Amino acid sequence: MLFTSLGFIIFTALLIAVYYAVPIKYRWVILLVFSMIFYAFAGLSGFIFMGTTIITSYIAARLIQKAYDRRDAYLASEQGKALTKDEKKAYRAKCKSRARRVLVPALVINFGILALLKYILAGRILEGLPFLSGAAIVLPMGISFYTFQTMGYIIDVYRAKVSAEKNILKTALFTSYFPLTVQGPISDYRYLTATLYTPEPFSAKNIMSGLERVLWGYFKKLVIADRLAAAVSTVIGSPAQYTGAYALFGMILYAAQLYADFTGGIDITIGLSEMLGVRVQENFNRPYFSKNITEYWRRWHISLGEWFKEYMFYPISVSKPMLKLSKKARSAFGDSVGKRIPVYVSTAAVWLTTGIWHGRGLNFAVWGLLNCVIILISQELMPLYGRFHGRLPGLKRTCGYRAFECVRTVFILSSLRMLDCYRNVPLTFRMFAGIFTEGRYRELVRGGFLELGLTGADFAAALAGVLIVFAVSMMQRKGGIRERLAEKKHGFTLQAILCAIIIVTILIFGAYGEGYDQSRFIYNQF
Repeated sequence: MLFTSLGFIIFTALLIAVYYAVPIKYRWVILLVFSMIFYAFAGLSGFIFMGTTIITSYIAARLIQKAYDRRDAYLASEQGKALTKDEKKAYRAKCKSRARRVLVPALVINFGILALLKYILAGRILEGLPFLSGAAIVLPMGISFYTFQTMGYIIDVYRAKVSAEKNILKTALFTSYFPLTVQGPISDYRYLTATLYTPEPFSAKNIMSGLERVLWGYFKKLVIADRLAAAVSTVIGSPAQYTGAYALFGMILYAAQLYADFTGGIDITIGLSEMLGVRVQENFNRPYFSKNITEYWRRWHISLGEWFKEYMFYPISVSKPMLKLSKKARSAFGDSVGKRIPVYVSTAAVWLTTGIWHGRGLNFAVWGLLNCVIILISQELMPLYGRFHGRLPGLKRTCGYRAFECVRTVFILSSLRMLDCYRNVPLTFRMFAGIFTEGRYRELVRGGFLELGLTGADFAAALAGVLIVFAVSMMQRKGGIRERLAEKKHGFTLQAILCAIIIVTILIFGAYGEGYDQSRFIYNQF
């Protein structure tokens, strides 16, 4: 059931009606039922894998919690109080080891399922297996998102940051909450469950504010992303024909399409959750206004970056093997090299995994490692940047230079995304080189862009949509527009008028209906 389908709109309207008809303490049950119904539309086979994640995470978290509860009870007893400081430390380490023996199998099982389905069996035909001969393995919807989210929860229980949930049905809701299964964000257990299990009371303000956010997401998706998809597909689908300027044009269009598609989906997720009284973390913070690639990745897909930083980067960088390696490097090559080893190795591991998370092709691994290389080079060049700006102290304050930094960042990231588009590493490098060597810019400007599957009116509508998104992003520097609008006199009426304007705009300029296919969100595939 696509977010952009009529069925989803009916499904959501029915959910909201039922949801607010029951007492607040039972609303999490309604969310669980509707989440399961939503997931059933994606294929019943997916329940096997999601069910495995729910059961294993519930059991693992409870066993870890029980081990810690027994530890605390023993240390609080007379016998425990009689232990020496070293004996208490040894006992805690023993309990931690027992908890780890529960944690590791749970991680192996769930990440193993993800790896098996996503990187080994995806799309293959199962021949020779009873009842499965001739059946293709289809990747369950949202498996990357709910696996990372639930494994983060288990790790937090292991780290004693949160207590294990005692109700398996609530664990099931945390895993399957349907707005998050499409494309995230990967939510922190403490933040999400604060309102998921005990949602906020009905509020007309929340309904209106959430509806605005949902409609804004539909605007991005239908007016910009789905309209540009045809031209992007044409350029990418015929690399021999569309070279030089066309490759650059396709790269620019894809940057706009991906942003509108991904952020539009997240807007729908967050807005719908707000209408239900559930708070979901933001996943974007105007990333195309970033001055460098490091800043960009702090603003784009924030939840994924935070997950890798919390559960991969920090553990690797402070692990005993890494500290030993750093110590040896300091002895052999000096402190300057030794202190960089943990950062370099951890960063490379994170970015390689990030690439692999996006897909099993070599192009994704190369994409991740190239991001890593650029980030590390930028860090090493920071002293040089400092001297440069020291000689020209006023440069960074000029609008022109700040705009240059943003354009430079977007160009670098868009160039790397060509690996996502063409899915072939040698071909991608040839297409990128062709931007500078094959020309064809005059041909493109003189009407060649009108041969990419879109009319001049289509491009005009998409461009207008992009400009509107840009203008809104500029206005958001002073705070959220919805919040500022709600605070004004007759704010509710103004919000209602804004919603009506967005609906009319989508109906007139949206890419839907005859001649258009309902398009899945790009991040569904991840």
